[in-house]
Amino acid sequence: MDLAESVAALLPRARTELAEFVAFRSVADEAQFPRSECEAAARWTADALRAEGFQDVALLDTPDGSQSVYGFLPGPADAPTVLLYAHYDVQPPLDEAAWLSPPFELTERDGRWYARGAADCKGGLIMHLTALRALKQHGGVPVNVKVIVEGSEEQGTGGLERYAEAHPELLTADTIVIGDCGNFRVGLPTVTATLRGMTMLRVQVDTLAGNLHSGQFGGAAPDALAALIRILDSLRDADGSTTVAGLSGEASWEGLQYPEEQFRTDAKVLDGVELIGSGTVADRLWARPAVTVIGIDCPSVVGATPSVQASARAQVSLRVPPGVDAAEATKLLTAHLENAAPWGARVKVEQVGQGQPFQADTSSPAYAAMSEAMREAYDGVDMAIAGQGGSIPLCNTLAVLYPQAEILLIGLSEPEAQIHAVNESVSPEELERLSLTEALFLRRYAATAERG
Repeated sequence: MDLAESVAALLPRARTELAEFVAFRSVADEAQFPRSECEAAARWTADALRAEGFQDVALLDTPDGSQSVYGFLPGPADAPTVLLYAHYDVQPPLDEAAWLSPPFELTERDGRWYARGAADCKGGLIMHLTALRALKQHGGVPVNVKVIVEGSEEQGTGGLERYAEAHPELLTADTIVIGDCGNFRVGLPTVTATLRGMTMLRVQVDTLAGNLHSGQFGGAAPDALAALIRILDSLRDADGSTTVAGLSGEASWEGLQYPEEQFRTDAKVLDGVELIGSGTVADRLWARPAVTVIGIDCPSVVGATPSVQASARAQVSLRVPPGVDAAEATKLLTAHLENAAPWGARVKVEQVGQGQPFQADTSSPAYAAMSEAMREAYDGVDMAIAGQGGSIPLCNTLAVLYPQAEILLIGLSEPEAQIHAVNESVSPEELERLSLTEALFLRRYAATAERG
């Protein structure tokens, strides 16, 4: 039995464990789900590492109140050390009624496995475990392995980043594999070379001491919700391009391009609806800032009363491309929100999350080893290099803490996975091929280190 056959034979076990893992409703937001769900997912992770022979397994209490899970698997003497990353916290399920199967129950349908976290990123841990198990069946794991599984990545609260900064020796490694990205499309092996950073702000608008009858006062009383709408509208140009005062939106992406029709299909854009922004799709996703209003506190349509609103609040996310400092972008966005307020409305801006963008060195030996591994695992298909519009704030922290380390980003979150949306899923074929990729990579990387 060769390595590929071993990975294939391990896939039923991977499915069973993923089903157990996604059953935890581990949304790192106690306003929506009890903290006990995250704690149970952390314990499950720790137990899984111990069962594989990991030493020094620990639940790390990070400064944001979450728990990350760490373990160390020793390899041969003088072997390089590889850090494998995933996270067990997940996005909320959103509208559970819109799921075709229960969001926290792994369900097979049309050749995919559906559940919240199946791809992002509980499947990432299962990928790591499957790769290591396959290697154990073929002479053992040829490198020292550290695993870190984060508990609040989706919240962007920075707990693990601050913990790593306070304990820099813990995660030191020669190479870091972040298992939280994905292939450009199913069947095209891809490493992600850039990540946009992010900043998350809440903006509160107040205009009145209390709500007023819209018939008696409407037309003269300043409406806080209308003021908020004006502020939010100022964040986009007529074509939908992000327009934060002082923040450039003209950069270009020179690598792998994203055909517009393919993007329309991947994003499920409705017929007749235009894409927003200017430049190529890759420019807009990977090289330029992008603002999104991710939530608004205002009266719902059901039960609404004829009132002029005294207060309104929104949460705004700004994705920050490589080359732009996230802290500076935060200042610019804050000033923009404050300055855009009409009618002298009072505006209060609160920062709730921030992470720096990331750019990898794709000329390193680890990338060469990954390219060879992907070509073998994907039957001769060459590795693609893409960007990603999302953020993994830990990447930049690790790059600063360990400047000598090579950082590679792979994972299961290809477009069909619909991460962060209803009906998230993972392709079992991608799980199999990427587990094989990682096993082949660790073997090749160890051989490269020996020759070096």
